[in-house]
Amino acid sequence: MSERVVRVLVVDDSAYNRRTIIRMLEEIPGIQVLGYACNGEEGLRKVFDLKPDLITLDLEMPRMDGFSFLRILMQNRPTPVIVISSRSGDEDVFKALDFGAVEFVSKPSAQISPELFNIRDDLLRKVREVAGTDMRKVLQRSKARHKDAGLPARTSPRVFPSGLTQVVIGASTGGPPALQTLFTAIRSRVEIGFAVSQHMPPGFTRAFADRLNKIGSLEIKEAENGDLMKPGRVLVAPGGRNLTFRRRGGDVIAQVGEPSPDQRYTPSVDAMFQSSSEIFGDQLLAVVLTGMGNDGARGVRLVKQRGGQVLAEAEESSVVFGMPKEAIATGMVDRVVPLAELSREILIRCGY
Repeated sequence: MSERVVRVLVVDDSAYNRRTIIRMLEEIPGIQVLGYACNGEEGLRKVFDLKPDLITLDLEMPRMDGFSFLRILMQNRPTPVIVISSRSGDEDVFKALDFGAVEFVSKPSAQISPELFNIRDDLLRKVREVAGTDMRKVLQRSKARHKDAGLPARTSPRVFPSGLTQVVIGASTGGPPALQTLFTAIRSRVEIGFAVSQHMPPGFTRAFADRLNKIGSLEIKEAENGDLMKPGRVLVAPGGRNLTFRRRGGDVIAQVGEPSPDQRYTPSVDAMFQSSSEIFGDQLLAVVLTGMGNDGARGVRLVKQRGGQVLAEAEESSVVFGMPKEAIATGMVDRVVPLAELSREILIRCGY
């Protein structure tokens, strides 16, 4: 059986950017560019005429910007969207994810430049990841975030030892909205430390952490060398770099370092899980959220070997059931949990 062709519509007001993106996409077998649009209005017309499987979208366009386009698209013909944005570090990318976009790729420059070709590998990988996304899951998450995000009532009398003190979370495609859902549900300060490795390019994680910091009761920040791991704090690995830990006297501090050449996905979930398992042992809870690939699978083995616990997001809520599936396949996952129940499960296991 031949591979399904992914039919793509390119929406960007820059003629140079359109030509470059189209050329990159057309080089790949199994990808067909149906056409292009210069603004959101034209883009919507072509969506309804051509019915693409996937859309690449610039956010800053005349006549109708990317946010208006996303809002109308998701209400009328939900389609996977990859935002291609030059606004590195800007919260607009995460606003687009709130509106229903599934992924984003960072342009190296806001100016017209041959450097745009540098996004080729990232773009093509994400096109293959995002094509075929179940948009019902994406939109269900968006609706859930705009409703009462409090924790569901505890329905189980399960009791766990309260020795867990640290939670480490790995995510990729679909992760930013999932993390927002998870942390929004924690409405009071808890004596638990958290760390997050979300696959993301450089320049975006500070805005992402700042955004999360505004929505819940925890202190959430982009990790820096020497940051203390402490209760009530969430450290987010900087984009494109790895977050690991070491002891300094009686404290545990963050180390931010460059990934090794063999680490395809960064920040590396495996690197964070391995390091945290060595430091925290049976006090550690590792969580694998939605995402493509197998990052985290090796790490969960190490967490279990050192006495920790592991949760994985269920397929029913995962935008991409790659990372959780690979973690579950190790046989080391203690429980598979839908996103809506994950915050409660984490708190129960930590003694709350």
